[in-house]
Amino acid sequence: MIFASQRPEADKGYGIMADKMGDICSAERFLVVESARDEGLGIPVSYWDSLDSIQKWKEHSVHAVAQDPGKAEWYKAFSLRVCKVERQSFFEV
Repeated sequence: MIFASQRPEADKGYGIMADKMGDICSAERFLVVESARDEGLGIPVSYWDSLDSIQKWKEHSVHAVAQDPGKAEWYKAFSLRVCKVERQSFFEV
C-alpha cells in the first residue's frame, strides 16, 4: 500500500497518533514499511500479507478515529494506492 501525503508544518498531535498507528500495524498482519519524507511530501510504502489485512486495517477503530483529524488538520493532500508486488530486486554495495 502506497500512501503519499503532503503535510502542513504544524504537528497538532500527528506524531502521537502516528506512533499509535505504528503499534497497531505491528499487531495486525502487517509485514514491513519503507518510508521517505522531504519538506512536504511523505511516501510510506507498507506491505501486508493479504487484501483482507488491508481491509481490517482500514476498518480498525483507532485508524477510523484518526481519519477525521487527518483530513481536517494533518494532511494538505494525500493519495492511497493498493498494489501487488509481482517481483522485487535489490542491490547494495
